[in-house]
Amino acid sequence: MRIAVLDDYQGVAREFADWSGVDRRAEVSIYNAPLGGPEDVVAELQPYDVLCVMRERTPFPASVIARLPNLKLIATTGMNNAAIDLRAAEAAGILVSGTHSPGHATAELAFGLIIGMARKMIPEVRSMTIGGWQVDVGRDLRGATLGIIGLGRLGAQMAAFGKAFGMNVIAWSANLTEQRCHDLGVRLADSLDALLHESDFVTIHTRLSDRTRGLIGARELGLMKRDAILVNSSRAAIVDTMALIGALADGQIGGAAIDVYDEEPLPAGHLLHTVPNLLMTPHLGYVTRETYSVFYGETVENVEAYLDGNPIRLLTQQVAEAT
Repeated sequence: MRIAVLDDYQGVAREFADWSGVDRRAEVSIYNAPLGGPEDVVAELQPYDVLCVMRERTPFPASVIARLPNLKLIATTGMNNAAIDLRAAEAAGILVSGTHSPGHATAELAFGLIIGMARKMIPEVRSMTIGGWQVDVGRDLRGATLGIIGLGRLGAQMAAFGKAFGMNVIAWSANLTEQRCHDLGVRLADSLDALLHESDFVTIHTRLSDRTRGLIGARELGLMKRDAILVNSSRAAIVDTMALIGALADGQIGGAAIDVYDEEPLPAGHLLHTVPNLLMTPHLGYVTRETYSVFYGETVENVEAYLDGNPIRLLTQQVAEAT
């Protein structure tokens, strides 16, 4: 039995879980860097029976799954991984198991990005690193308007953070109700356009779907205040990257902070590296000690349960039941 642990960027998979039981029963290989494109993934992973994957780092579309003949189990972190074609896995007889996720780390990061942009952390930190001092003037959060796109679990946490900082909080999504907003003490915006027009800070916390792909494009960015800040810690494709680059380059909005990218890791020569007033973090939303303890700990549990012949937390079973 051969097992591959993929995309362990920080080399901590063994630090956050006890793999000794798995090691006694299988050969475990850990990959600390991305494997590359689909052809590279297939060439490298063909010998493996089990893949332990970090959520949405290496894609497994149907075209890749079909070319991994030895694969029997994909153990992913999280209970939802849009990078895996679950229907293709189920059709091929490959099990896919998931883990729980604490779910608060991304909201904490997103609000930290808001603070960083409000207080002009980028120019101030750069100034300090070269021996300088104050170079810009930030703004208060108290009294500013926080617009939240998507008021689910993470959006609700953002609303609570915003209110704790004395912000006026409004929210919108396609199916958001007055009752949900009332329960969380926020105001329902009349429309996405209205939210973008009113907000000083806009933060995205909605799932990527056909309906939300490209939700924020050039037209929508044009509705924002010239000093407004856009924060995206959800999915890159919700925002048109080229439109965002143009808006920042032209000073059309005050700035942006993003933690997700169309291509990850972000290539060194990408245009995003060239635009002003952009705070970028390398997809750190769930990258915390507490979350990794759950992710890797339950991944080991899933692998051991499979080796025992009693697989648990099966996502492919959900697909089969739905059809």
